[in-house]
Amino acid sequence: MEDEVDRLVAAWRRERPDLDVEPLEVLSRVSRLARHLDRARRLAFAEHALEPWEFDVLTALRRAGDPYQLSPGQLLTQTLVTSGTMTNRIDRLTKKGLVERLPDPTDRRGVLVRLTTEGQDRADQALAGLLDQERAILAELSHAQRSELAALLRQLTAPFDNIPG
Repeated sequence: MEDEVDRLVAAWRRERPDLDVEPLEVLSRVSRLARHLDRARRLAFAEHALEPWEFDVLTALRRAGDPYQLSPGQLLTQTLVTSGTMTNRIDRLTKKGLVERLPDPTDRRGVLVRLTTEGQDRADQALAGLLDQERAILAELSHAQRSELAALLRQLTAPFDNIPG
């Protein structure tokens, strides 16, 4: 079965036979898949009245376990945004009643961000919807193929995820 990347690679091989375009065969597919995943995720989140960034923050708190709270700095690390962006996101989620700010008992100047019951419900429902979407995307692959693909992608992403600082 041919895909758009096959056509793109063939065109580059025809037009630029002097270049090794083999990386496009993998990374252009990853890029295109990322765009398809982004669309599927947006649909899954929209069904629960969430934006992707809201899902990211809510699920970071949900994964933290009871009492479902993290410092803004911990949220920064998990969501890869700037402190100004995170402050804005926390403000917006607080206004929606999905998180609350609490004083940090270990740091007089610090705050903790805690998931509200509504925030937890919304995160749980959106996660279930997302997993349904993602299972459908992976349906053509066997369990062994999914495991192999996950291992190969981990090899590519681990160096980026483990850069100090």
